[in-house]
Amino acid sequence: QTSEEILRHLQNIVDFGKHVMKRFFGENYVHHGEIIQLPLDFVRQLCLKVQPERPESRCDKDMDTLSGYAMCLPNLTRLQTYRFVEHRPILCIEIKPKCGFIPFSSHVSQEIKHKVCRYCMHQHLKVANGKWKRPSKYCPLDLFSGNKQRMHFALKSLLQEAQNNLKIFKNGELIYGCKDDQDCVSDWNELARHLKPFFFPSNGLVSGPHCTRTIVKELIHVITMTLLSSTDACRAGDMRTVPISQGRSYCEASAFNKELVRNGKHKLESSGLPRGCLLYKTLQAQMLDTLDIEGLYPLYSRVEQYLEEFPEERSTLQIDGPYNEAFYEKLLDLSTEDDGTVAFALTKVQQYRIAMTAKDCSIMIALSPCLQDECSEQRPVVLTSKSRFTFSVSVLDLDLKPYESIPHQYKLDGKIVNYYLKNVQAKDDPVMSSLFKENEDCTLVLHKV
Repeated sequence: QTSEEILRHLQNIVDFGKHVMKRFFGENYVHHGEIIQLPLDFVRQLCLKVQPERPESRCDKDMDTLSGYAMCLPNLTRLQTYRFVEHRPILCIEIKPKCGFIPFSSHVSQEIKHKVCRYCMHQHLKVANGKWKRPSKYCPLDLFSGNKQRMHFALKSLLQEAQNNLKIFKNGELIYGCKDDQDCVSDWNELARHLKPFFFPSNGLVSGPHCTRTIVKELIHVITMTLLSSTDACRAGDMRTVPISQGRSYCEASAFNKELVRNGKHKLESSGLPRGCLLYKTLQAQMLDTLDIEGLYPLYSRVEQYLEEFPEERSTLQIDGPYNEAFYEKLLDLSTEDDGTVAFALTKVQQYRIAMTAKDCSIMIALSPCLQDECSEQRPVVLTSKSRFTFSVSVLDLDLKPYESIPHQYKLDGKIVNYYLKNVQAKDDPVMSSLFKENEDCTLVLHKV
């Protein structure tokens, strides 16, 4: 790409954060950054310096050392919405929550997609492909349920199998999380050693076998409370469930759900999320995907066909930006009646891209201990049994998913579902199991007649 193209690309990312995602998530949560120019010599030196630190899986991607343009963003592992005493230690938890609802679209061709969430199905394919050693018990629907018991279970599962969905930083340094695709730091005792001064400031309060468990429990409690908190003006107790079609607020593959069924209970409580909290806003943005990829793909093809005939229209349709107020306004058309036009197809494609961005974003929770007399009413505070924290919640990784990635998403969706049906559900179902027997290795013995 030329320098001009790179500048335009970066400008698009900034504009998208400023004009679109801030409107979905709110002023306090989104940090869109700014574009700066850097001397090329500095960029080259930086590139050489960071190369040895990069995980192997990222080394196929190169840093841009030719344009001299860069994006300047705050360090969210340290960022706080309020000014803090500089020497105060800061703990930061990064969570990639993934998609928090089950498709409700009538375009879905496989019934399993109405019962099991995408994340839980994808886990099996990732393990089969060698990306992870074992599947995680985390299910996004538990985290997005607003039910504290389910949220605690989801966060505990993330801590047990962090994969790429949870990292913990202390003063900006990674202390827990996945360092590479195959190397997960999963030693809770080591984590508890780092966390003890935060949660139990005076020595000797907690020791013995319960120490690690108690500290992890405190951490989970704090994460839950901050995720349910709202920095918007929101009346206390104003809980409203995100309207999910057909009331499917749980996933049949969730380990929490399976445990309930084993204990003879079939009803999963969903308390709903407070309207002002970041999880609620994230879920609302995700649910712009009203058609599922199966219903969207024909509309994408309609736009593609139109662009083949009229390539010059690409900029008019704002496929590659600019992401301004006008772009945002078009996203608000939630009509589901397909009138066969390119305009309808394009609106749904753009809404899907926003939903995909929200499904892949990260939430950063920064916590800093504060003394009782320091905690003024202007700062949000979360309490634990022995300490109190001021905190800020931010969202990042909000650059718009590429228009060109839609065919890949369509193929991947088919792969995930087919793998799950053949290799997971088939094993649970004796009738299906016999149908798929031909996939298994067998020995043919020939006898002389």
